Amino acid sequence: MQSALNAQSEPAVQLKHLIVSMAVVSAVIWILVMIVLGWALLRANRTLGDSGHERERRLGQAVVSSIVATVLVIAGLTIASFYTTRSLGQSEHAALTVRLRAQQWWWQFIYDEGDATKTFQTANELHIPTGVDVRIELQAADVIHSFWVPSLMGKRDVIPGRENQLTLRADRPGVYRGQCAEFCGLQHGHMALFVIAQDNADFERWASFQRADATVATESEAVAGEAVFMSKPCAACHSIRGTGASGTTGPDLTHVASRRTIAAGLLDNTRGALAAWIADPQTLKPGNNMPMVPLSSDELRQLAAYMDSLK
Repeated sequence: MQSALNAQSEPAVQLKHLIVSMAVVSAVIWILVMIVLGWALLRANRTLGDSGHERERRLGQAVVSSIVATVLVIAGLTIASFYTTRSLGQSEHAALTVRLRAQQWWWQFIYDEGDATKTFQTANELHIPTGVDVRIELQAADVIHSFWVPSLMGKRDVIPGRENQLTLRADRPGVYRGQCAEFCGLQHGHMALFVIAQDNADFERWASFQRADATVATESEAVAGEAVFMSKPCAACHSIRGTGASGTTGPDLTHVASRRTIAAGLLDNTRGALAAWIADPQTLKPGNNMPMVPLSSDELRQLAAYMDSLK
């Protein structure tokens, strides 16, 4: 569920309270305005006999009262918003740091522990342990994006040439959907992500698995698909650890079959979806940077089998 009202962390709860407070105050103001308007209409005929000076005095009092009330309400909401947003994302002792690089139109997550042998990447899925603060370092490769996981945190812009940070914290395990919240081009609406919060033991098992090299293909069709991958432009754009593929333009595919979706949430990750995406990415997601690669039907089937084996 992607909703700011489905708060699953302390920062999200604070934002939810701010949203609800603003909605309640606005509703109360609307009701009071309607009451005053009705009262004024009912009294219109009764005040016809008042002198012009008396009507002008009452009108002046009403205007002054309205201005004072407006200033107080706006000031109160502004102060509440300031202190709420100021407290978000502040953590001096993050248990994990992940670098995020926003691309048109997908998300690159780099888990860098300062040791090259332990560094790994994922695409469009951010795994975090529950109950701890996770610092996300935000970078953009092309245009302005905005990182937003409404159940966990407010929006934060991702701007080329400028590094932003935020702190994520999930209090319970779950899958939380996020979205780019800044128009970033043709496929802005197809730039989703998932934050997968796991208890510490499950997260460590996942991270250990992700650090490993790609599974060695053993099925004949997958072995043939690996040969196709290496002989085509695929290996120039994507990397698969443990093989000769070391491209950096597209997502790291070392464990691509373990992800829930492909193309930033556009398709469920199945062998058929992989084949469809490889065959014609521009029809499925026009304008993305993946070119069409000429493949025979056998090569396409073999390549999809190889991708499906990279769990």
